[in-house]
Amino acid sequence: MVEKKIQEIIELIDNVASDTSVPKNIRRALAEAKEHLKSSGELSTRVSSAVYCIEAISEDINMPMHARTQIWAILSALESTKS
Repeated sequence: MVEKKIQEIIELIDNVASDTSVPKNIRRALAEAKEHLKSSGELSTRVSSAVYCIEAISEDINMPMHARTQIWAILSALESTKS
């Protein structure tokens, strides 16, 4: 069940990363977070690494507002998988 939720989060990340109005540095951080989620290892470590990558760019002033809202939704979904 948790892996299904992770797969849904990866799809959300893909949606934001495929948006050409999102700056490259943000798309790069999202790709890195996605790789952390797909890697093998303990779930909490994978999720924490992904959260760290995304939090680093969540307040980027160059991010379009619609992407910021999606980023917050992704962070919220990731945080819910931790508990």
